[in-house]
Formats: sequence, C-alpha cells, structure tokens
Amino acid sequence: MHVAISSLPISNSHSARGTGVYTKELIKALKKYEPQHSYTLFTHAKDVPIDADIVHYPYFDPFFLTLPLRKRVPTVVTVHDLIPLVFPDKFPAGIRGMIKWQIQKAALRKSGRIITVSECSKNDVRRLVGIDERKIDVVYSAATDVYQNITNSTVLNKLKKKYALPENYFMYVGDVNWNKNIPGMIRAFADFLKKSNGYHLVLVGRAFLDGTLRETRVIRSVIQELQIADHMIYTGYVTDEALAGLYSMASCSLEPSYYEGFGLPVLESMASGCPVLVADNSSLSEIAGPSVRVDAGNIESMTSGMNRIVSLSSQDKIKLIAEGISWSKEFSWEKTAKETMSVYEKVLG
Repeated sequence: MHVAISSLPISNSHSARGTGVYTKELIKALKKYEPQHSYTLFTHAKDVPIDADIVHYPYFDPFFLTLPLRKRVPTVVTVHDLIPLVFPDKFPAGIRGMIKWQIQKAALRKSGRIITVSECSKNDVRRLVGIDERKIDVVYSAATDVYQNITNSTVLNKLKKKYALPENYFMYVGDVNWNKNIPGMIRAFADFLKKSNGYHLVLVGRAFLDGTLRETRVIRSVIQELQIADHMIYTGYVTDEALAGLYSMASCSLEPSYYEGFGLPVLESMASGCPVLVADNSSLSEIAGPSVRVDAGNIESMTSGMNRIVSLSSQDKIKLIAEGISWSKEFSWEKTAKETMSVYEKVLG
C-alpha cells in the first residue's frame, strides 16, 4: 500500500502542539511498525502522488480550508477536536469562518473514513457534522518513549538550575486558549497557597511569555490581582527530554481544561511518574485513569484536589504514581500505528 500523509502540521506553527506531535509520531510509528508499506509526505493537495492508494490528512480545522472538496484518492481524516463548534460563543468564527466551515463540513463528509482520538471527539463529529458513527474510528494517541520517570540526579540538578525550580511545585503544560481554564487553575492555586505557601506553579509553553496574546494578558492580570507573582515560574518552550525531567520532579501535573479532544500531557505526566490532577470532563474522563479528578468549573473543587495531592501519604503517593505509569503503558504509538493501518484497509476494502 502506498500511503500519502499530509505533513503540514509539522511544518507550521502547530509543530509543537497536539496535532504536530500526533503527525510526527504517527509517521514515525507507521514506518517502524508497518514497514511493508510505502509512505510519501506532502504539504499541499496538488502534491499528492498520482500512484498513492490512500491519502491521510492527520488534522482538521473547521474554520480553515485544510481539506480538498474533490478527492481523486480515497481519503482518511483525523479530527482531534471540534472545540470551536462546541463553544461557538468562545471561539467566534465570523462570516468568513462560517463559510469555510460549510466547505470543510462538505469535504469531511466526502472522506472515506474519519479517525478521532477519543470517544468524546467521535460523538462531537457525529453530532456536529452529521456523520454516521459507523464511519468513524477511535484511535488513541500516546506519550512517546521519552517520557519516563527520570531519577538521574545529575540530569535533574541541571534542570533545577536551568529553570530555577524550587523543591515543591505544581506544573501545567500547554496553551492558553479559553478551554484550558488557566485563570480558574490560577485562582484555585492561589486559594491552595493560603494553607500551603511553600509551593510554586511552573507554567510550561511559549504562549505564557507572549504578551501580545489577549489570553496571556488576562492570565497576567489574574496573577497580579491575586498577588502571587512570586509563586509563578515561566519556562517558555521545553524539549521533550527536559519536560520528562520536570514532570519527574513535580508534586503534581495540572490538567484543568473545560474540554479536550485528548489531553496528551495527562499520559506524559503519568509515564514520567508524576501524579495528575485532571478535570473530569470530555475526553479527559476517558484517558485520566488513576488520578485526582476535579470539577473544572468549580474553584473549590480544584483547590480541594490540590490539597488532596499534597496530603497523600508516602505509600499512597507511590501507589498512585505506579498505577499512573502502568496506565500510561496502555497507550502506545505501536498500537496507534496498527489501528490506523486497519482504518486504511477498511477504506480500501
């Protein structure tokens, strides 16, 4: 089988985000675990090889024209989430965006099959696009092998020095979009500090350093209002290798989103031996496994969850970490590649 895969997500601003990681790791895993097939990467639909048996677009954006309406080769599309359509008041599309959505919706309906990265996203595609669920396959993503519990003291001490890390800290990894619920997380952390003043919050991601973003300005305003700037640490972009070390030393990883299509940091944290506090909603409820679950819309619930994490006995913490590591191994890129290949085979009959 000759598979043509769009590499656009790894050649633009999404390369370090969920769709970019998914595309990069899927391509790598397909070549490793399904080497009997050939693979060609392309960036524009006009560059699809004439002899391709199937085309895979590993991303979908409702408000940008990422799919061709006319498809001369059977097509598979991965839809990570439809959050802008689930919360239209928070992600206004405008007239042009809505026109593009109608074109994208028509193009998606004409695809051979659709892959979603969670049951939650599958339900959203069925509900919001009107596609028969029998045409949709759920194929989960995974943390890469880089994420493991780092215990090498030399490596960890270098990271502590580089990022000025304190002894006790929580961490958040990701973007600053509305659905991430960063202001709510910070308010919960501020309440947590009233009883546990010796903790810091490490915010990982380029967006936290970008003052041109409205969301970042809102976050900074909340931090200033709560007078907890001395408890905040901003790392900017962090490599996967360094991130595994940061997770390994953290007291807890926070995933407080209102809604996610998957939530990769949950599995990365667990694989690295870090306890996870996670919002019990959307796809997060599917993949969270052994974790402390909270209500993303309730500050008190999130604060209580933070208190529960730091109050764990040594035995209970070790148990939670071990269960998290075990749970993360239920997801693998080998499994993702093989299940994706099965979807290709369904399309080709």
